[in-house]
Amino acid sequence: MGHVVLVFLALAFVHRDSVHSQQCSAGGNPLLILQFASVGADQHIPTQHQAPGPLDPLYHLVHHYLDVVQQNPFPTELLKDVLNEPPTATTSEILRYQAGYVVCVAIAILYFVMVPLVGLSLCCFQKNQHYGGRIKAYRRSLLCQRNLLMICLLLTTLLILGCVICAFAANQKVKEEVDPGARDALNTLRTLRNHLNGIPRGLRLTVEQFRVPQRQILSDLNNISWNIGSTIHFLLKEMVYSAMAAIKSRVQDLESSLHHLHVIHRTVQALIQDQEELASVLKDQKQSLTSLLEDPHCTYCMGALSRVQNLKLGADFQKVPSVEKVLKNLHGLPRTNFSEMIHKAYSSFNAIPQFTVMKMDKVVQELKKDIEKVAQKVQFVADDFPISDHTRPMNDALAKAENISRPFLKEVKHFERYRWLAGIIACTITLLIVFCNVLGLSFGTYGLVAREDPSDYEIRAEAGAKFLITGVTFSFLFSWILILLVAGTFLIGGNIQTLVCKPWASQEIYRFIDTPGNLPPSMNVSQYLGLKQNLNLMSAYQQCKNGAGLWEVLQLKEQYSLSEHLSVAKYTTEFQERLRDVNLHFEDIVLLNAKGRQDLETFRKSQVDLINYADFTAEMRNPVVRTNVEGLAVDLERLSNVQSDRTLAEQLVEEALKLRRIQNQMVLPIETLVAQLKESLQFLATMSPSFQAQFNNTESQITSVEAILPLQTQKILRQELDCFVRKELGYISQYLDWMRTTLTEDVASCQPFSTALDNGWVILCNRIVDPWNAFWFSLGGCAFFLLCGMFFALKMMKHFRPIRHKLVSTGSDETFSFHIPRVTSLRL
Repeated sequence: MGHVVLVFLALAFVHRDSVHSQQCSAGGNPLLILQFASVGADQHIPTQHQAPGPLDPLYHLVHHYLDVVQQNPFPTELLKDVLNEPPTATTSEILRYQAGYVVCVAIAILYFVMVPLVGLSLCCFQKNQHYGGRIKAYRRSLLCQRNLLMICLLLTTLLILGCVICAFAANQKVKEEVDPGARDALNTLRTLRNHLNGIPRGLRLTVEQFRVPQRQILSDLNNISWNIGSTIHFLLKEMVYSAMAAIKSRVQDLESSLHHLHVIHRTVQALIQDQEELASVLKDQKQSLTSLLEDPHCTYCMGALSRVQNLKLGADFQKVPSVEKVLKNLHGLPRTNFSEMIHKAYSSFNAIPQFTVMKMDKVVQELKKDIEKVAQKVQFVADDFPISDHTRPMNDALAKAENISRPFLKEVKHFERYRWLAGIIACTITLLIVFCNVLGLSFGTYGLVAREDPSDYEIRAEAGAKFLITGVTFSFLFSWILILLVAGTFLIGGNIQTLVCKPWASQEIYRFIDTPGNLPPSMNVSQYLGLKQNLNLMSAYQQCKNGAGLWEVLQLKEQYSLSEHLSVAKYTTEFQERLRDVNLHFEDIVLLNAKGRQDLETFRKSQVDLINYADFTAEMRNPVVRTNVEGLAVDLERLSNVQSDRTLAEQLVEEALKLRRIQNQMVLPIETLVAQLKESLQFLATMSPSFQAQFNNTESQITSVEAILPLQTQKILRQELDCFVRKELGYISQYLDWMRTTLTEDVASCQPFSTALDNGWVILCNRIVDPWNAFWFSLGGCAFFLLCGMFFALKMMKHFRPIRHKLVSTGSDETFSFHIPRVTSLRL
């Protein structure tokens, strides 16, 4: 049975440990998510975005137009020849590549030459005093021709108006974007330089953040001893308390058994003595009552006489088993002060947390020193980080670029102010031409409607013709200058779009720079920025865009391995080894000492369970006196009342009083002793069947606990220390992961450089070049539609003047003006 209990307890504690191993408690609270300060966030470059606007469709139209103008791919070889020192590209090669632009410029030159010549010709060779002359004869098709010309002129005017509105908007957009774009470009260069200069400071701030896990680990170290001791106490408490409860139960059984055995022994001796006295008294009383009740004068006495015959002892206490042998076996027990022993065992076990604190105090102090050493090792990361030495040429290049860009961007602002003013003037003059056309159409149309006879002179129609000829005059005087503005801005904006923006977006520029030999030594980017010769700009851009660190992009892994320097094992080896060597022993915890064990063993072998409690119980069932003494006394009193002989009646009453005296003075005390005897017998008889089993179980339980206690203590200690190590390493791992992320994404991140390149493309191409190109495209549309407008206006002027009628004779083709009077009435 003891072995079964031992196995059961072992299985129970194995299961408890498997459950507990999943939840650590030595560190107090579970693993926390540490919060670190933001480092390097002030050096971030905000990503530039071009918000959608109403001019976006126009931008896309211009892109398609430029794709048609420049259909050649990116001129890798041509640029290589142009950038050579000295350049080897010929003018013919450049013109061949720029064929689309050459054609457009040729058209602009033709426009520039022909429009003034045509205008001068119209001025010099005009025979009629009125520009455009008048229609010589009325024809049926005149109305259709006039309406068609009017519609064409109106549509052309509206198209010119739409183009000039787009030109106004694009011109203003360029003005609004140039100054902020220049500031953003300079701010980007300055932020990049600050980012590089801020690497040492960022490293220092990153290292200082180790105080966050250090503070948490030191706090846990202050509580680890108490928490481990409390955990050991909590997990073993049920087992130890159960064993101590079993010991207390056996000690109580010993003490109670001794008490009840002494009670039985004393009570039986007293009962035997009292029984002898009671037997003598009952014998005399029986003889006296028998002689009295057999008297012939005693009436109705036969019933009482039969009861008097049973006036003798019922139970014979001399027949009960003796307990003297058991008392002899238990003589002198308990020799051990069990109360003091149990109190000492409880005190020793409950003092485990304090004992653990005392034993681990020196270890905790050493562990705190180990954490200080970890902080010093982390400081070495900042001291050994080599990125600043390799970014110094890049920093110098950025400073030089910023100094060069500042005056250049200042000049760009001045140039942009003049360009904006020229654009405003061009748009205003174009708008004036549109205004002349609109007034000419309005007055001319109103004059045609108001004129009753086609040959009548109408001042409003004539005013319309004059407005039209004014618009034509402005067109001839202005359009050849307008085409110069269009051609100049077209060449600049179009080539920037096709040679810079488009290949920049497709990363063809990066591939061109990466190809060895494309750039002359004076323009070598790697040499200029102090980078390695085998560095691929395109791959570096992609790595930066994906969030890589500068040491990865600069290929410094062989010189400085970040993974190796931020390895958890590098900083925590001594910490883990010290905790692994911690060992505690709790030999002072004694549940049952040798004397106590000997006392309980003596009690177990005392044969208290072998007493024949059945004979005791059987004898206790017999009454003290076989007849009821009190009832017999009552019967005698009743008989005295029915006797005629008064002497006999008095004798019966006297005998009844004797019986009551016997009952009160002898029978009742004996019954009291019998009741006490029954109580003790009941306790011992109840304990007897399980007496040996309980002792065996208690002995096995104590043996199991004494065997398991040191093993379980060491096992729980190891589990708690392992949990503590995992928890504290988790804090250090959180810090090192945060440090790796911070160095990659903030302090020594390469992403600002890719963001700067993307922002440069947005600033130059989206915010400036797109509205710039939309501006010349809109003005080019104005120039084209002005030609159509001049043609339609010259044709339309004739219809706003009175029609000439022509007389044709056989002898002459001379034309005469005449007037046919209108017949308003006819008199008879």
